Amino acid sequence: MTTPATILIVDDEPRNRRLLEVLLQPEGYTTICAADGPAALAAILDNKVDLILLDVMMPGMSGHVVAETIKANPLTKSIPIIMLTAHVDRETRLAALASGVEEFLTKPVDRAELWLRVRNLLRLKEYADLQAHYSSTLELEVAERSADLQRFRLAMDATFDAIILFDSASMKFIEINSTASSMLGYAREELLAMTAQQLYGAPDGVVEASFAAIIAGDTTAMVNTVHLRCKDGQYLPVEIHTHAHLSGADSMIVAVLRDITERAAADERLQRMAHYDSLTGLPNRALFNETLRKTMSLAADKGWAIAVMFVDIDHFKNINDTMGHAAGDDLLGQVAERLVHCVRVRDTVGRLGGDEFALIVVMEGGQDSAAAVAKEIHKTLREPFWIGDQDVLVTASIGITVHPEDASDPATLIKYADTAMYRAKQAGRDTSRFFTAQMNTDLIARMALERALREAVDDQQFVLHYQPKVQLNTGRIVGVEALLRWERPGYGLVPPNDFIPLLETTGLITEVGSWVIAESARQIAQWMRTDVGPVRIAVNVSGRQFVEGDVDGDVAAALLAHGIDAHLLELELTETSLMANTARTIATLHKLKARGVQLSIDDFGTGYSCLAYLRHFPIDKLKIDVAFVRHVTDNADDAAIARTIIRMAHSLKLEVIAEGVETPAQLSYLVRQGCDQIQGYLVSRPLPAEALEDLLRDGSLLPARSSAAAASRTSLLLVGADPTAISALESVLRPDGYRIFTAGSAEEGLNVLALHHVHVILCDDGIGLVDGAEFFSKVQTLHPDPLRILLADADDAAALIRGVNRGRVHAIYPKPWHEDILREHMREAFKHYRLIRDMPLMRPPFDLSLPRPLIRTADPAFALPADAVARQRLTEQQG
Repeated sequence: MTTPATILIVDDEPRNRRLLEVLLQPEGYTTICAADGPAALAAILDNKVDLILLDVMMPGMSGHVVAETIKANPLTKSIPIIMLTAHVDRETRLAALASGVEEFLTKPVDRAELWLRVRNLLRLKEYADLQAHYSSTLELEVAERSADLQRFRLAMDATFDAIILFDSASMKFIEINSTASSMLGYAREELLAMTAQQLYGAPDGVVEASFAAIIAGDTTAMVNTVHLRCKDGQYLPVEIHTHAHLSGADSMIVAVLRDITERAAADERLQRMAHYDSLTGLPNRALFNETLRKTMSLAADKGWAIAVMFVDIDHFKNINDTMGHAAGDDLLGQVAERLVHCVRVRDTVGRLGGDEFALIVVMEGGQDSAAAVAKEIHKTLREPFWIGDQDVLVTASIGITVHPEDASDPATLIKYADTAMYRAKQAGRDTSRFFTAQMNTDLIARMALERALREAVDDQQFVLHYQPKVQLNTGRIVGVEALLRWERPGYGLVPPNDFIPLLETTGLITEVGSWVIAESARQIAQWMRTDVGPVRIAVNVSGRQFVEGDVDGDVAAALLAHGIDAHLLELELTETSLMANTARTIATLHKLKARGVQLSIDDFGTGYSCLAYLRHFPIDKLKIDVAFVRHVTDNADDAAIARTIIRMAHSLKLEVIAEGVETPAQLSYLVRQGCDQIQGYLVSRPLPAEALEDLLRDGSLLPARSSAAAASRTSLLLVGADPTAISALESVLRPDGYRIFTAGSAEEGLNVLALHHVHVILCDDGIGLVDGAEFFSKVQTLHPDPLRILLADADDAAALIRGVNRGRVHAIYPKPWHEDILREHMREAFKHYRLIRDMPLMRPPFDLSLPRPLIRTADPAFALPADAVARQRLTEQQG
């Protein structure tokens, strides 16, 4: 062209039009712009347009309609069109081609690609114009000898795309540019001697049919991906754009070829990324599902059964947390290798994500085949893994479902296998479970409950009940704990254990937990506006809420919204939640503490219970878990744990709260151990805010107590299964002014000890299911202060041995007993107790300077006078 080409830019966005003008300006093109389809058509009529850059998405008349209109007009159909689009999918490209466009450019437009596309199309248009000019007057051979055709050949050779012209009748080459020769490895003369069929390497009739479709105007045949045979015998993947040039009865096929070797390789990589797990090389979830579908179809024809197995590594998170994610990835890779070796070639192993693997096992021997595979997997995975420089032991939980017995579609089979796997975890891990109908029933119920929970969140069906906390030294309410309740329509109040775990697993706990904080702050503000006054509310914060949510932000927003003091809000966190993401946790706790919020550790004793960690957290209180409080009066281990927690907390200047207190015996025991606060049904069950207000106004729920207070009188406990004997002992000892308690069994005795301060215990050796020595063994752990005297037959060697070796008995008193001697020795026992209490640093043995010779027992600090034993033996001889 002797004059600059004119390019029409059609786009409804001014910014886009301006950008394209700027990009084209360095090439010297003349540009005109149109903001919509009608304006573009008008511009074509008023100007000689050489090429059009056309946007697809425009209001009113779309780019497709504009292109169809231009191509339908004989005067404008030869104007090449480049479609601009942000979409590169096949449907968009075919729609554009159907409207007649020659090229595509993807937004955002690359400047170099824009220049090349525009230049190449303008050259092709120039050639087409020359062909139209010469075809009516001269033969093609004459046109080739013309200077204009020579110039066109130079233009063809300058383009980066390969261009080939075919005669549609003979299928021979008419013209080839140098790019095509270089791409295919043939000299120009070699190509001119060939036919299209030889180049395509396609069966007879395929190329002819394709060219016939192009001449007939079939747009689907104009763009294809084919493999052309190069001179070296290799096949080259190319994208070929073809269109027909008609001149009377003759026709010519113009083909523009692009080498897509790199694109094909990239597509292959993308396909692999889309279908295979990058870490293990196993099929990913998408390919696994497709493989399962195909395997099920094949199994239907062959009559096979198929097992789908879910394999989940037990406690895999611990590996990541302790050894790092690189070690975790290494472990997953090794697990994948072992799983592949557990199945046959025709079976499939896939990784669905995280530490979750799945298998498709074709079975010929029923469920026994699947069970055998599961057994082999367990055996293989129990072998140590070498990670870094150490051995790592892992186990796995496996869920199994069978087709066609359990389900007939892939999605349901996978869901059932997943359900069975969770049952395996609930059964203790390192085991397998087959899916059952009951699991399906449970799953349906769980899904229904989950849907209802999501509706509960949206419809605000949750309420808070409040349980008082009582300070033991005053007996007054010092705060309440907010407890979440769900008022499910048609069901009433749903037990917390039925829905709170599901809130955790679904992640809804974060949203609900934020609401609980806000609602508690609102309730505090409401009570402050009444005669109830300020009440501290403790809110449970779940581990997931603390890690995934913004607890500090929720607290700050609640305090600001309701204008309350931060010290009236208390957060209760579990030990497990504190240990998750420790650095972030400590930072968040310090922010909350700086605001003035109280912080407690809930369910203490059930998690880490580690002082090394505890001292890093700005905690105010510890709560003894109800599991230890429930049996604190009759279980030595629980009692020891409760005492240890109280002493440890006080050493760290922390308050201690015992939750779940239900009996006076539990209360009395905790008071004597120095516990600061309690909550539980003994005080009050959780109540709605309105029902709680009368208790809050009164303020006092228990009498004031002191853990250090002891009974003003000396207290004696008589334990024995024979009521007559116990009554006789009580009659003998009551004149000495003792405060006497009696118990007919070991259980009653422990209950009395929990309720009352006892100084001396006199227990008959035969007290039912346990003997006196076993009873004293529990007493020694639960209540170490009272003196323990065993009443046993003098000649019963077994009782003496049990008392000394197992019973932790201070002394053994012989039967039958003498009244005066018994009374005297009880007075000496209480004197011994007072000596021990007054001299806490003294430890036996030491001399009590008793008036008679002593027979030493297990505790040298206390023994019975020798003459009591001698008198007993004399009586027996006289009898």
